[in-house]
Amino acid sequence: MRSAKVITMVTFAETTQVSRMELREPPCVMASLSPGLRRKKMLWQNAVKHIITQQELSAKVGVEPASKIFVTDTYMEEINRQIRNKGLRGVQKRRSSAFRVHPSQGRGSTCTQASVRGSFNDYASDVDFFVHWGRTIRGVYIPTLRHTFKSRDLEKLYQQHYSHQRRNSLAITNVLDAVAKLHVLVLYLALAPEAVTDTLRCCLTAIFMVLAIALCTLVLTCKNSMSPRWLQCAGLASWLSQTTQVLGGLVYGLEKDPSWYVLFTLFATYTLLPLPLLWAICAGSITSVLHLLVEIVHHYNDAMLLRKVFAKALLYLGMNTAGLFIHYLTDHTQRQVFLETRRCIAGRLKLEQENQRQERLVLSILPRFVSLEMIADMSSLEDELSPHEFHKIYIHQYKDVSILFADIKGFTLLSMNLSAQDLVRILNELFGRFDRLAEEHHCLRIKILGDCYYCVSGVPEPQRAHARHCVEMGLAMINTIRYVRKELNFNMDMRIGIHSGSVLCGVLGLQKWQFDVWSWDVGIANMLEAGGIPGRIHISRATLDCLQGTYKTEDGHGRDRNEFLLKHNIDTFLICPQEGNNKFEHIEPPKVLKTNRTWTPETPFGNAINMNSILASFTNGSLPNIWHSTSREINKRIKHAIEVRSSERMHREHITPLTLVFKDTHIEDKFSQMRDEMFTSNLVCSFIMLLFLMAVQILIPAPRLLPAVLQFSLFLLAYVLLLLLALAEEFKSAPASLQQFCCWIHENNSARNLLTLTAIIINFGLVSIDMVWCILTDTGEADVMDKINTASRPLTVCTYPEVFVLSGVIAMVTCAVFLRLNSVLKLAVLLLAVAVYSYLIHLAFLTLTRHDMMHRSHYVRRKGISILLMVMFIVAVFYNGRQWEATARLDFLWRLQAQQEVEDMRELREHNECLLHNILPVHVARHFLDRSNNDEELYSQSYDEVGVMFASIAGFNEYFEEKEIKHEGVDCLRLLNEIIAGFDELLEESYFQYVEKIKTIGSCYMAASGLAPEGQVSMNEWNHLSELVLFALAMQETLKEINRQTGKNFKLRVGIAHGPVVAGVIGATKPQYDIWGSTVNLASRMDSTGVSGRIQIPETTRRVLAEWGFVLELRGEIFVKGVSERQGKVRTYFISTMRTKRANAATDGQFEERRGGRMTLAGVVFGLVQARNKEKMRESNGGFSLTTCKP
Repeated sequence: MRSAKVITMVTFAETTQVSRMELREPPCVMASLSPGLRRKKMLWQNAVKHIITQQELSAKVGVEPASKIFVTDTYMEEINRQIRNKGLRGVQKRRSSAFRVHPSQGRGSTCTQASVRGSFNDYASDVDFFVHWGRTIRGVYIPTLRHTFKSRDLEKLYQQHYSHQRRNSLAITNVLDAVAKLHVLVLYLALAPEAVTDTLRCCLTAIFMVLAIALCTLVLTCKNSMSPRWLQCAGLASWLSQTTQVLGGLVYGLEKDPSWYVLFTLFATYTLLPLPLLWAICAGSITSVLHLLVEIVHHYNDAMLLRKVFAKALLYLGMNTAGLFIHYLTDHTQRQVFLETRRCIAGRLKLEQENQRQERLVLSILPRFVSLEMIADMSSLEDELSPHEFHKIYIHQYKDVSILFADIKGFTLLSMNLSAQDLVRILNELFGRFDRLAEEHHCLRIKILGDCYYCVSGVPEPQRAHARHCVEMGLAMINTIRYVRKELNFNMDMRIGIHSGSVLCGVLGLQKWQFDVWSWDVGIANMLEAGGIPGRIHISRATLDCLQGTYKTEDGHGRDRNEFLLKHNIDTFLICPQEGNNKFEHIEPPKVLKTNRTWTPETPFGNAINMNSILASFTNGSLPNIWHSTSREINKRIKHAIEVRSSERMHREHITPLTLVFKDTHIEDKFSQMRDEMFTSNLVCSFIMLLFLMAVQILIPAPRLLPAVLQFSLFLLAYVLLLLLALAEEFKSAPASLQQFCCWIHENNSARNLLTLTAIIINFGLVSIDMVWCILTDTGEADVMDKINTASRPLTVCTYPEVFVLSGVIAMVTCAVFLRLNSVLKLAVLLLAVAVYSYLIHLAFLTLTRHDMMHRSHYVRRKGISILLMVMFIVAVFYNGRQWEATARLDFLWRLQAQQEVEDMRELREHNECLLHNILPVHVARHFLDRSNNDEELYSQSYDEVGVMFASIAGFNEYFEEKEIKHEGVDCLRLLNEIIAGFDELLEESYFQYVEKIKTIGSCYMAASGLAPEGQVSMNEWNHLSELVLFALAMQETLKEINRQTGKNFKLRVGIAHGPVVAGVIGATKPQYDIWGSTVNLASRMDSTGVSGRIQIPETTRRVLAEWGFVLELRGEIFVKGVSERQGKVRTYFISTMRTKRANAATDGQFEERRGGRMTLAGVVFGLVQARNKEKMRESNGGFSLTTCKP
């Protein structure tokens, strides 16, 4: 497969006009590239094509991008494992959705399980947020009254988050209350025989109905201004109204036995009214106790009073217990959903910061104008790229610019007298000062080459005074270096050259990307610096003409000091010192000089996060630090999510409104596989309710055909089997097969539903069977009952069917206890139960009416009240169940969202690590990732034995000059890019694992070996040097192949030396790894004084390589600038052939696996585009987005 290269050339004239042109290269260039490199060069095309395809698909189906969700089995297993472990420990230590991915664990891993089971260390576990988390015993949650958030702000946000839902619940409660009162009022008007009493009952009922309607209206009309505290007060007012009605009904005869209303009040207090758990317990207890006391007072002469009171007390206690569990477990789940929401928002903040880090990383390689253009092109491209087109690179052309080169004279001697740390600190602070000066003088720093600094004025924004800006920049640099010279008491100065003309700029290659400029004018500026005078600014006539007499100048005599200037007859001038111009006299020196200053240079990766972080940051402090001040920002986001109701929108988009099932069947299937962490607690609560019902039946028995002990034993045995199946995995002594079966039940929704329905049927059956006994025995006892006075009849469920109704209500609440039971299924069970109950109630009251015709209307009202109570509880239980199910499903969606944030974070981390590794060697990048947060030391390292290589493409500059004259400089750079990319591809081979690319300097390729940290060196200390030589030979072969395909005749001129060097990272805005020392200078001279097609080395290097079997050819002694002045001429050698077979065999098997594949700059920019698209999608979706995740 061939790829295509489209070079976008942008020309800025003085009028800032931008022109684009596409230049294509003949296919023969790419034909020589390896399949691996060609695959890399298709990355942009594939990436853009993917974006376009997704957008087209989304447009066709009418949904927003990334709305499809896939949940992996691995993720579901992790959720269930975490839920189970939480129950086993009793206290939750880790949340399944709080994925923690440590930089040192599985870096770059694409393993789904590893990414899921990893963890964000900066995410706190649930227990860390609460005042008291509570306990679990054998998987059963024990309610606690202090289950609130430690943070007041977080607690306030939680209350606001669910205020809308609780407001609706309060409104539903008052609507039900009003409807019930209306129903009672109708019954009184239609059936009450006493006129006076009817009037009193009607007035009291109407008053309470008006109060309920008024409270409901108040809640609904003031919903936007009612705070959670006022909402709680409204709930308390609603409870007070209902409790007053209960007490008033007994006193004023509104209803002779309002126990049914007490049960409704208790259920509403715990599940529907927005009251805290402590308030609900107090309110429920007060209502129960007051009603029982008032009943004792008003019916003290009833012979059966004690049994009735005890029976009702058990029923009220059962309702309070059920309400306590429902309230606590619902609040527990809602708080977990809230924390999931918080985690998701926290992950999104981290994702946003990671996006910004990635942008900064890109901007550390590319100027903003280049990177933004690349991103814009990739985001807006609509036409599908042909596989026969070439890889797109971005080359910009700027006319009317000035180029400044500055070199520190005396730096080599300085580097010998300073430690590595001091040297790097001085360079970082000095070049940091230069970067600041460049910004002040409208210059763009291009690159740092050892002790050489060069920048351009007029890029990217045209500058009419570009020449003057460069001169001012040069004067400021000279002033700064004078401070260094004075404070260090060391003879050093700046040699500066400036030339004006045009440049081409961009990024070439696959590794160690650095923005650079190329043109004939750049070469002239470089030569002006080389032929300059320390402490002076050396300019060309072109620059002089642009200055228009602003500065006094004198003849520079540059042709006397530089052969290049002489050969091309370039006139040069020197800027004369300006007397009285003290503009730069007060520039603060670097802090290392210990003088007063107001500016402190930034540290490279100065905001790199500690070992709990994700990646190093390039932030300048303008963004909030998410690890230190994130809570405030997260709370702000949560508040915004509450305002835009993102959860409601999420619910609307992914959940069917009627049935509350997920619209996506795949999601619904996975949701059914998630463990119900409340199931065991629900089953235990249901069993407790069964015990209360049994106690009531003992107090108020029925004429049973079976012994009570046998009847109760059957129901208890059935429940024990259910509990055994639910709790088996909590006991290590249980058989393994039983534990596995128990685990399967917990992770299978159908199995859980079967056990749930069985428990509900047992409770319903226990209540119903006594009434069945009454109906079956009614015929035999009819004659006896007719002869007995109504007041003297025995207290049984047959003569007092309200107990059956009240017990039936408790059984109905069993449905509410099982929170995870589907609301539609719950409604079906309730309707079926009510249908059976209604029939049994009808038969029971029919029998009572037949035996007591005088109070027929009273029995009819009691039957109506009983059916009303059933209907009220159907609505209340169903509504509560829907609320909880919606909450649980939102919890699942937030879990998925959190998972997606982690996946996006992992992808971004891979992109950012790729970027970081293309700026720094791997071990240096690890230094910045793993260092402690308060470690502000610069990275520096001294090496005793390092190989350094400079490889220049001989004749390329002349070729470029010819092409530039013909306005074909872009074609030349395209070819240079292919050459450099071919060299970079060689570094992917494991054989060259110890070779590290440092940078490219025009057409010169710089690499080094032996920079690996301690513990990672080869068995032989000089193996890396032989690798470097072999790498140079491989580069020559690569260039020959490209020559064959393009018809060119370029040759590689290589210089290699070895010895001590200092390595370090300098520059805050554009961090750059570099090496310094006399060895670097010597290797550079070996290249510049070398011969095309040959590899030149000094005598010291020859001794080492000779031992490794290389055949060497003596060249002779030559003059080497910077060395010969002190040591005389240097004897050099050419490497004639490769190593002997014996030497090759000696190192076989010493190499490790191939280093990880590198991503092109295009690939990283594509990752940034993807991240931006996802962020825009989140904003358009109200802060929620789920993207496709392959299962």
